[in-house]
Amino acid sequence: MPDDRIEVIGVDHIYLTVSDMGRAERFYDAVLGLLDFRKSDREIAGAPHRHYFNRIVQITIRPARPGHHAFDAYSPGLHHLCLTVATPADVDRFAAAMRTKGLATSAPALHREYADDYYATFFEDPDGLRHEVMARRAGRDLIVRRWEELTEFLNPVQKLTS
Repeated sequence: MPDDRIEVIGVDHIYLTVSDMGRAERFYDAVLGLLDFRKSDREIAGAPHRHYFNRIVQITIRPARPGHHAFDAYSPGLHHLCLTVATPADVDRFAAAMRTKGLATSAPALHREYADDYYATFFEDPDGLRHEVMARRAGRDLIVRRWEELTEFLNPVQKLTS
């Protein structure tokens, strides 16, 4: 790695603002409980926060400020949140468990427009924030396995596979 680069070793936390804490908490309890997260309900600066965490990342929900705008995936800001599971069978199990809990999700499917092995299901939270659960892709494994060879900033993976 060039001397001026600092490697990020993970995403520590993601904060999501919600319009109705009770409704959102019920939703995220169900969804993130299925994905083996744990939960803390510690307040910060007097505002309720629900911190869902696993070994990889923390996802926190907190109330939106009064006068907030409805979520729009195509306005500046977060478009969607995607979590990775190990296998396509795990995506299938997750989608089935969501339906069992009465939560809507798309049918798990291959989405070759993204990659040949892109297998995922999609759903929205009560505020319309888009979420995705996808199976770990071979392309991500390639990046992890051959990271030290990816020395160029722009399109380094394409140079490995061409």
